[in-house]
Amino acid sequence: MRRSLALLTAVLLTASASADQLPLDHPCAQMVKKYLTAVVEQDWKTAADMLVADSLERRQRETVSIIKSAPTMSDEAMMLQGYNVKDYKELEKMSPQEFYVVDRTAWHQKLKIAPEATQRKKETLKINILSVCNEPEKNYVHVTVRTSQETLTDKIEELFLISFVPNPKQSKSWLIAPEMKDRPVITPLSGGDGAKK
Repeated sequence: MRRSLALLTAVLLTASASADQLPLDHPCAQMVKKYLTAVVEQDWKTAADMLVADSLERRQRETVSIIKSAPTMSDEAMMLQGYNVKDYKELEKMSPQEFYVVDRTAWHQKLKIAPEATQRKKETLKINILSVCNEPEKNYVHVTVRTSQETLTDKIEELFLISFVPNPKQSKSWLIAPEMKDRPVITPLSGGDGAKK
């Protein structure tokens, strides 16, 4: 397994000729541990403060848009269950961070996980940082991490790639860009139709 992970890291580094391996105690590695611990403990406020605001705003807009397009009032009311709001307008008024907290809380309430299972996950969480590399030309940092935790019936292991961008509001600090691996990064080319809009 170590050999295959080393190979994966080598491939990632060769794919971008200027990517550099960083030490495993890089500040972004510490942030990964803090973030994943917050997620398992359902500390959504801490997690929200570590995420890129644009990503949270997009999630808020998309969710509100889906609720607005509900075919009936009953459907809208069903979608709003767990949010503790009267209508979607209250969600629109929230800051992106507030919305994230409410959204994650509502989602986990719907899952109806037994408190003892949640407690077991917290007690058994293990976070293993496998590699940290950067893309100097973009000023991105990418952390590969394996987590392990147990429920009352299963052991769950997951492999994550978590990407970071510089925090524009605070020098020498970082924010997690959760969509970097899920959505393409699109930049209009100069002279193209996209740049004129």
